[in-house]
Amino acid sequence: MKVISVKFKESGRSYYFDPGSLVVETGDFVIVETARGVECGEVVRGCHDLPDTGFSREIKPVQRMADGMDIRRMRQNRTDERKAFAICEQRIAAHKLQMKLIDAEYTLDRNKLVFYFTADNRVDFRELVKDLASQFHTRIELRQIGVRDESKMLGGLGVCGQPFCCSRFLKNFQPVSIKMAKEQGLSLNPAKISGACGRLMCCLAYEQKSYEYLNSITPQVGSVVRTPDGEGTVTEVNVISGTLKVRCVESLTPKTYKRSECEYLRGGRRVPVKPDKED
Repeated sequence: MKVISVKFKESGRSYYFDPGSLVVETGDFVIVETARGVECGEVVRGCHDLPDTGFSREIKPVQRMADGMDIRRMRQNRTDERKAFAICEQRIAAHKLQMKLIDAEYTLDRNKLVFYFTADNRVDFRELVKDLASQFHTRIELRQIGVRDESKMLGGLGVCGQPFCCSRFLKNFQPVSIKMAKEQGLSLNPAKISGACGRLMCCLAYEQKSYEYLNSITPQVGSVVRTPDGEGTVTEVNVISGTLKVRCVESLTPKTYKRSECEYLRGGRRVPVKPDKED
């Protein structure tokens, strides 16, 4: 089916919409309905094909092309959001609530103002909502988000020097575990394997399947293997380069061998590769 990709914030993710009979090109602005309400967004990719199985949720249609008034209203909303953010921070301090304000968003028609925040525990913000409603005279919604969502919304640079993956291209957060760092031979120092959000870096999951496969076919440290120079014990492994350092019985100095030159005999940790299922 034909879809377009629409982005509502410069650092935000893009969403698919059905253009219908409209001729929409990259750089145009369109009016669409989202979970937050009616929004004006910029088209970051014009009409392109999306496989019918490529998206599980219903793709909503584009309501119409945005005109000059819509674009001016959207930009005015962005300016007013910064003012609303500052006011909300003041009211949070006045109510002495343990919460950190992250962002504020107006819908295009200004029927709703959404504030995003993080907090360590549940927060009773009923009085705050009443206070804000009297200030802005519109429907107020407060949404508590996680620390990973905070990094996604705010953006920034990771330890690699690149913009955060979550704010650049990741559509959904992948589960990441400390086991991945262990299998990849990384330092288990939390400061070295955690992102700016304080959670394990999303990029640990990118090569995990490759590491799982390479670990399964590579004798681990402590394994006894047969080399061209006789039997020996593995003292060091580099699964990426596929090399092993082996101390043979006849020599006290370890020697480096290719993985293909060594035959696993016993010991160590080695998970056998499951054979592919036959068709």
